[in-house]
Amino acid sequence: MRHLLLARLLRRSSSPSHHLQLVRALSSSSPLPASDADLRKYAGYALLVLGCGAATYYSFPLPPDALHKKAVPFKYAPLPDDLHSVSNWSATHEVHTRVFLQPDSLPALEDALATAHRERRKLRPLGSGLSPNGLALSRAGMVNLALMDKVLDVDAKKKTVTVQAGIRVAELVDALREHGLTLQNFASIREQQVGGIIQVGAHGTGARLPPIDEQVISMKLVTPAKGTIELSREKDPDLFYLARCGLGGLGVVAEVTLQCVERHQLIEHTFVSNADEVKKNHKKWLSENKHIKYLWIPYTDTVVVVQCNPPSRWKTQKFTSKYGKDEAVQHFRDLYRESLKKYRTKAESNDPEIDQLSFTELRDWLLALDPLDKDHVIRINKAEAEYWKKSEGYRMGWSDEILGFDCGGQQWVSETCFPAGTLAKPNMKDLDYIEELLQLIEKEDIPAPAPIEQRWTACSTSPMSPASSSQEDDIFSWVGIIMYLPTSDARQRKEITEDFFNYRSVTQTSLWDGYSAYEHWAKIEVPKDKDELAKLQARLRKRFPVDAYNKARRELDPNKILSNAKLEKLFPVTESIQHVK
Repeated sequence: MRHLLLARLLRRSSSPSHHLQLVRALSSSSPLPASDADLRKYAGYALLVLGCGAATYYSFPLPPDALHKKAVPFKYAPLPDDLHSVSNWSATHEVHTRVFLQPDSLPALEDALATAHRERRKLRPLGSGLSPNGLALSRAGMVNLALMDKVLDVDAKKKTVTVQAGIRVAELVDALREHGLTLQNFASIREQQVGGIIQVGAHGTGARLPPIDEQVISMKLVTPAKGTIELSREKDPDLFYLARCGLGGLGVVAEVTLQCVERHQLIEHTFVSNADEVKKNHKKWLSENKHIKYLWIPYTDTVVVVQCNPPSRWKTQKFTSKYGKDEAVQHFRDLYRESLKKYRTKAESNDPEIDQLSFTELRDWLLALDPLDKDHVIRINKAEAEYWKKSEGYRMGWSDEILGFDCGGQQWVSETCFPAGTLAKPNMKDLDYIEELLQLIEKEDIPAPAPIEQRWTACSTSPMSPASSSQEDDIFSWVGIIMYLPTSDARQRKEITEDFFNYRSVTQTSLWDGYSAYEHWAKIEVPKDKDELAKLQARLRKRFPVDAYNKARRELDPNKILSNAKLEKLFPVTESIQHVK
């Protein structure tokens, strides 16, 4: 305690002489040293105190307006050779760890888990690290299956594929091509490892198509306590369904057998509509289109509708856009040049060659000029609306190419999932949700960038999926809000982060309970406030079989080897799980 007090007092003094005076004052009540040994001892104490003071000075948080006064001499110090730095794609979550294992075979994985279990060491499973909330990160230790990325078997007749769980979606699709197969649906990107994409309940879009975990028909799960378990609809079905969307907390998914479909082409039709037209056609569009999504542009009446269907429906359509790519993006280029005149007095050395930038890259550069100025964001949103108007048209390609989507640069994102009726009788609450959300954005003056992406899926039979339902004809809507992080400036990123969490809080308070909306597991953020955390825990219990999940965790991983702080806060283990049968 005395060292801590000295450190705090030293921090408030401004020079080494003040530090020494303070040391003498605090030690004046003690007898003077009587020998050289005593002198050396007390000199050592003084140096220790000075060291504490310096350490406190360089690490103690100062007010934001004093950040420029704070020295950070260790900021660019290289990491030790045995320390791994691991962050998610948007660099919103990062950990340093000395334990980062990459086994190259099932026996090696089994040995790693058994050793961690025996020694009670953490070993959290990590996929490609794409989850916006860093769900898989753990400074105590991680295991990654990037070296277990083989296709083990393809049954063209049954249209199934068995793979090691470390294979990336893009690699799997490439491997399936020669067999005339592909996956039923895709998320926006293809860089996820298969094990990761199923564990978090990821999804594509299409009201007749379930989330991706529903494509899993069997799996091998390596657990700390019980070794490798084979699971399927026939082998331990209760645990199988629970583990399909298990958040990496029940075991490390080592191998997966997926149900595939025949490789097929799609024609994408992109056009601009408005809220009134969407309301008139929504039920029909949901039913008629294999894949559909809406991109809502805040502070405008623009809704971008993207429909994807097999070519047989569009035999007579012209597959070219009215405008070329350069014409579509030209409005963005003009806005960037105009904005530079407002925000800059001269060009900077790192300014881009804007004629070489894509639409999403231009949007990032524009937002970086003033990301939290509402009027500036509105101008960018209106430019985006113009871009989509000039991008209307059709394109044809293989399903894995067509269903991808350029999400833009680094960003904060919150995505909720909520019931939307059935395919035969949509309840239209999905559009009510959006209408209220857009009104909230304007009422609260939120600098909300575009787009707000809205997608749909059929239900999942995995009880931990946000789209889980026992009614097979239920459909769910998924709505994502974002704020981009178009800068590397720490202070600016902090300000954007604060605004985003205010944006998220407003939607949570006003919408989630009324629509039974729950966040995507890869995008849920754990509150720091204890009361808010308790509310979240209680809320999750209303929707998901938390006791059954925790009971399975306790049986398969009693030492919490696979867990991390986020999982423990979301699903604290209580004594009540012992009574779950």
